Amino acid sequence: MLKIATALFVFLGGFAVMVLEMIGTLFLAKDFGNSFYVWTSQIGVILIALALGYAIGGTLADRFHRAGFLAFPMAVAGVFIYFIPKWTQPFVDAIVNRHPRGQDIPAIWVKLDPALGSAVVFFLPCFVLALISPYMVRVTARRVESIGTISGLIYAASTVGSIAGVFISGYYFIDSGYTVTTIFHTTGVVVLFLAGLSLAMDKMLKLPAPVKIQQQPGAGSP
Repeated sequence: MLKIATALFVFLGGFAVMVLEMIGTLFLAKDFGNSFYVWTSQIGVILIALALGYAIGGTLADRFHRAGFLAFPMAVAGVFIYFIPKWTQPFVDAIVNRHPRGQDIPAIWVKLDPALGSAVVFFLPCFVLALISPYMVRVTARRVESIGTISGLIYAASTVGSIAGVFISGYYFIDSGYTVTTIFHTTGVVVLFLAGLSLAMDKMLKLPAPVKIQQQPGAGSP
């Protein structure tokens, strides 16, 4: 049961990241256009979020040792994703509207404005989702000699989830007429489910209380 829960957790985390990356370009395109710079910005910002999330996720796992610790950040990310169309638009508008109307936008900002917009909208949820894989490696590996196998399987499941996110976003969500808002709502619910799953995994991961070794009378005496 624990193996299934872990695989599902990292699969859905990888899935959500790629849905945000793919559908995020459509969200940004309405304000920044559909240029190569938008794709470059979206990919670059998400890779930065993933790199930081992987690094910090491992550190947090070494400190807390509980899957349930992920419940709060997953809940925050889920709510944030759900309300992306409503909450983030004013910040994107501020980035776009700071340039005087009727004047050409400097070339440097044509390139960097999409990166700023991507960071405002997608950095936080992708950073939180990146915590999952290294955290799951730490809390599910029970023996040092199995860490390599466990980490390989976890990152494989996460990557399979990302592959599913790419193709489902490109071939199903858009072709089926789902709006960007609906897709964000669906992804937000998925991430909120992960918050609940992390709490359930705590029960699966509970270990027997450590046995206290009592020193025998006279032991250690000279």
